[in-house]
Amino acid sequence: MAANGVGDQAAFAPAAVLDAVLTMRSNDADRKKKAATYLENFQKSPSAWTTTITILKSDAEPEAKVFAATTLKGKITYDLSTQVPAEEHPAVRTQLLELLQAYASGPRPIRVQLCVCLAILAIQMTQWKDVLPLVVSSLGNQPESHTCILDFLRVLPEEVTEGRKISLSEEELALRTTELLSDNAPQVVQLLINYAHSSPEAATNPQLLECITSWLREVPVNDFVNSPLLGVVFNALESDRSFQEAAECLSSIVRETREVDDNVASINIMLPRVIGLRPKIQKFVEEEDTEAYKSLTRVFSDAGIAWVVAIARETAHFRPLIDAILECVERDEERDVIEYTFDFWYELKQYLVLERYIQARMELVDVYSKLVDSLLKHLQYPDSEDGRDANARELFSNDLVAEEKFREFRHHMGDTLKDACEVMGVTDCLTKVLDAIKIWTQKYGGMATATSVPHWQELEAPLFSMRAMGRMVEKDESIVLPQLMPLLIQIPAHEKLRFATIMVLGRYTEWTAAHPELFEGQFNYIVSSFQTDSKEVVRAAAMAIKYFCQDCKHLLGVQVDQLQQFYDQVLDTLQDASQEEITEGVATVVAMQPKTDIYRLLKLYCDPLVQRLMTKANNATDEPGKLAVADHLQLITMFVQIVVTVPPVARGEEDPAVKYWMEVFPILAKVLESFVDFSPICERICRCWRFIVISHRGAMTPLLPEMANKLAQGFQSSRQGCFLWVTSAILREFSDDREHVDQSITDSIYTFFEAQATNVLRFISELSPQELPDVTEDFFRLMIDALLYYPHKLIPSQLFTPIFEAAISVLGLEQRPPLSATLHYVRDLLSWGGKNPPSSLEHVSPGVDVQLQNMVKQLIISQGDALVKRLLAGMMISFPRDCFADASGALLSLFEIMPTETAAWVERTLTMLPQGTVTPAEVERLMVKIRERLGANDTGEVRQIRSILQDFTNTYRRRYVAPRDGLGDLEASRFRFEG
Repeated sequence: MAANGVGDQAAFAPAAVLDAVLTMRSNDADRKKKAATYLENFQKSPSAWTTTITILKSDAEPEAKVFAATTLKGKITYDLSTQVPAEEHPAVRTQLLELLQAYASGPRPIRVQLCVCLAILAIQMTQWKDVLPLVVSSLGNQPESHTCILDFLRVLPEEVTEGRKISLSEEELALRTTELLSDNAPQVVQLLINYAHSSPEAATNPQLLECITSWLREVPVNDFVNSPLLGVVFNALESDRSFQEAAECLSSIVRETREVDDNVASINIMLPRVIGLRPKIQKFVEEEDTEAYKSLTRVFSDAGIAWVVAIARETAHFRPLIDAILECVERDEERDVIEYTFDFWYELKQYLVLERYIQARMELVDVYSKLVDSLLKHLQYPDSEDGRDANARELFSNDLVAEEKFREFRHHMGDTLKDACEVMGVTDCLTKVLDAIKIWTQKYGGMATATSVPHWQELEAPLFSMRAMGRMVEKDESIVLPQLMPLLIQIPAHEKLRFATIMVLGRYTEWTAAHPELFEGQFNYIVSSFQTDSKEVVRAAAMAIKYFCQDCKHLLGVQVDQLQQFYDQVLDTLQDASQEEITEGVATVVAMQPKTDIYRLLKLYCDPLVQRLMTKANNATDEPGKLAVADHLQLITMFVQIVVTVPPVARGEEDPAVKYWMEVFPILAKVLESFVDFSPICERICRCWRFIVISHRGAMTPLLPEMANKLAQGFQSSRQGCFLWVTSAILREFSDDREHVDQSITDSIYTFFEAQATNVLRFISELSPQELPDVTEDFFRLMIDALLYYPHKLIPSQLFTPIFEAAISVLGLEQRPPLSATLHYVRDLLSWGGKNPPSSLEHVSPGVDVQLQNMVKQLIISQGDALVKRLLAGMMISFPRDCFADASGALLSLFEIMPTETAAWVERTLTMLPQGTVTPAEVERLMVKIRERLGANDTGEVRQIRSILQDFTNTYRRRYVAPRDGLGDLEASRFRFEG
């Protein structure tokens, strides 16, 4: 245990621990850090058992006692089996019961933690059979004891559910769950009934409702509904004291009845009582009781979701519940509760669109129609307090959080609008938009000026809703959109209205492409928007241009030269993101032009970009200037990526796009040489070259020698991983199985790869992997491709073992990206040593697979012990969580290839763990499970070893590596205590 920072009893005396707890309040960062490390070690030490109990029995400050109780919870969860002999477990139970008696009246945080401690102990003390009777009798019959018993009853099911943290087998945990929950459920129900009937105050005790909620999953819902407890819950809804907890309890009850065919009787009992709560909607709205309003809406919505199948079958019977949910929406003037109904409308829609429920759909069209009307109101921006034409930010009093929350909220409402479209039909929904625009025009259209638009919110909301519905509208819609589209480009030039209009036009470009007679007016509206002063409008216009170019490229093709003039004029006025969007658009138009025009158009569009690049590069003397160069390179890359000759040129024929990029390549190479020490520029140029390889494939062969030379020089000079990206792309596109590649080129490329790999290995040997996480990641991603496309060359090569040794070294890192890449490489490599190696490439001679398999096995024999140590150490200590699957997958591959040897390596590794962290009995239990699976001679059984090892390493990590509860609370703030 000493290796884990666990000291002796004297080092963790109560006084020293209390002093460290007080230090956590300090503003001195160094002192706090030392105190946190000390307390973390204390929590894992054997002496923490007695020290925490001593503190809990002392007159220490409340937050120190909460920390002690939380620490005790961690001890019982993780350390009971390793630090306390089984014969002493009853003594731990006795101490906990005594502490609970002392803290029965509070403070509540300590009492709850102690109840959790007792529950976790009960799960692990499998010989303790009379848990409930003993706890109830030990705590007595005083009022404060009732509170304590309710807390224990509430946490017991929660802790059993979390039982995987405890070192019990699946079988033991399942048996203990039955004993503690299923077998005790009738007794618990009777206890709760007796308590509820003991006094009016008890019947509305929030703790009682929380306890009922906790046990709902353990009691058959039909039994519960037919018990007096259902009446207790509904009666508690009449008390302000218990309303919130009773509403949560009721929501849990209705969720338990979601299997409607099994719970028809219970639903019929509950439905009228739930509907009977509807008058409370108006009451809570009038009283402005927002929290109660939210809870009530959740009850209605949860009931609707749980019973949605029944609603679709018996719509008339459940219509009052639907109306109650709709009323919650309609009365929600402050937009406090509508979000709780979104899931219901979605779930109901999922059934209503089915043919078998067409009758229900017809009956509920009016509901969704009213819902759309409400959503159109809720979508409106708030009015300014003084009635003037304020901008959006002023409407939220410059509260950016409130403004962003409203924007996000509107998008959720947009999803519900889509649901309504599916039920009502797109035409009816769009008609509501058209009517709203016409109504606004009739009321306020004549009052709008260039500087003021009255009640613009009432016009902007239907525009937003139209945008939200865009995905639902088919290209052949010909009833409403032909009326709407001409109106949109006549809407007043208010910033928010123009922004909303542009977003709508950008969303409907596929429809516009099918209605070319409306294209010119819309496109001119977008183009003119670049002249506005609003950055938001210009950003929207750039995005819209992208979609117009992509979807209406056949309409813009005849204007491709004029489009370049517009592009060149506006480009420098745009922000970086907008430059990329408009570039993506115009490049799409260029790409669809005839092959004979591609070279000319690339020169027309890209020569000015290259000229800008050279100007920026010549003036880049500081970091902002260099970053501007890097950003501009992205625009050139987009042309490389998008403008691809289709169909590809014949072998040996010159590709017009490649012809142009061969002219540009020396300029890019010169920029690279000038800024080889500035990684953003290197990365952008390498990205550009990578897309030249990927997009143009065999046609870019004339560029290969010069590109390979620059890549080698670039890595040698900068040692940046981006040069390996391009190497990897070349390796893939010019591998042996590509029809467009000559064997001589493939051989040259592999020679180039070996030189790059040797260079990287030499580089890694000079520095530790910890100093090169990015290069390490890129290197092993390159190795994955090399192993995939050239296994017959890589595995027999002299580089094979050094690369694998480097991989084992990298597994000592803690950063996810390099670890993930390396683990993927290891797994791919091990697959060549199994019974079913990856298929050989067609040109490889028969028998090569077997030779490669034997070579991999020889490597595993020599390196397997070291690999297993790294994998297990990573899973137990250092790997990020999302690397576990690959690490356990690699271990499984080892077991499948060499089961006996791998089992020995695993056992040897576990015996090397610090003394006291894992008992010999635990290691033996693990190895018995592994050998049982190996001896089963069944692939499915062997694969279970993976989950066995994951469970074991997860348990170890929780015990000895992961921080335990309590420290974060101490560092964050002082605790609040309730009686």
